[in-house]
Amino acid sequence: MAQTCLILLFGVFGIGEGPEVGHLCRAPRESIIMTADTTQRTLEELRHLMAHAGNRRTGTGIPRLAMVKGRVPEHELAAVYQPMINLILQGSKTMSVGDRTLRYDPATYFVMSVDLPAIGTICAAEDGAPYLAVALTLEPARIASLLADIPPIRPSARQEGFSVAAVTPDLLDAWARLLRLMARPEDIPALAPVYEREILYRVLSGPMGSMMRDIATPDTMLHRIHQVIQWLRTNYMEPVTIEALAGRAAMSVSAFHRHFKTVTSLSPLQFQKQLRLLQARTLLLTGAGTATAVGFSVGYESTTQFSREYARLFGLPPSRDAARVLAEIRNTPTQS
Repeated sequence: MAQTCLILLFGVFGIGEGPEVGHLCRAPRESIIMTADTTQRTLEELRHLMAHAGNRRTGTGIPRLAMVKGRVPEHELAAVYQPMINLILQGSKTMSVGDRTLRYDPATYFVMSVDLPAIGTICAAEDGAPYLAVALTLEPARIASLLADIPPIRPSARQEGFSVAAVTPDLLDAWARLLRLMARPEDIPALAPVYEREILYRVLSGPMGSMMRDIATPDTMLHRIHQVIQWLRTNYMEPVTIEALAGRAAMSVSAFHRHFKTVTSLSPLQFQKQLRLLQARTLLLTGAGTATAVGFSVGYESTTQFSREYARLFGLPPSRDAARVLAEIRNTPTQS
């Protein structure tokens, strides 16, 4: 798996043919191999640093930083994900949001710039090594504090709310510096903000820099969509109209609908529906009430519609799905 990932990572510098590139491609061959070796050592160090992660979200003692290892329960992968940078160190992950699905592995990193309802699927590495990943939760204020200190960021042609890019040696090095602090907790208050800032800088300097910048810049399209998403997260159970949401974003109805779908891969009403259904599942798993009562509590007015839409998303009607998930939880040991 590691060899495959390095081919993916450094293939962009591949050895070309023809006189116009021959000289450029011959010269860096040794440095590419050396960089690949260095990157592999960094990946191995990161895996070692995170060896004690569990199969639930595991704190690191470093603010906003969490890790996970092994087989994550399926129901925990269907959730509303917060803005984050997600780095896979072993195995791979698939994230599906609306009609868009992205796969990423140790050759890439994933950025989600707004809160999104998504369904994840994880896989172990080809050699059987367990899935291993680390995530840094994004705070717009921390991104904004960097913008004055970096070169202008080129606007992106598309303005999605989530994407994948190739990882770089500099970005991996910054992750390693941050994770080494787990062994030196007394250094975390002074140094963690510095290394977090470097990670943010590396991402802002990469292909997803425009997306990262826009969530921290007032009055950009992405920032206005982000504000509407925050309102929907709090008020998901309330009846809403596209016109009212467009007014909150200070956009025309057609522009708002188009931009919202570009950012989230969902229409505004589909987004609200998934928030309701994910919350309903959480309530059912915690025994908060019957399927009928839960459906009404998250905003449904029809039990039949609630059951139908729930089954469409999760594969089974509410009560049967909850029973299945609870049985899986009882039969799945917690890793530590």
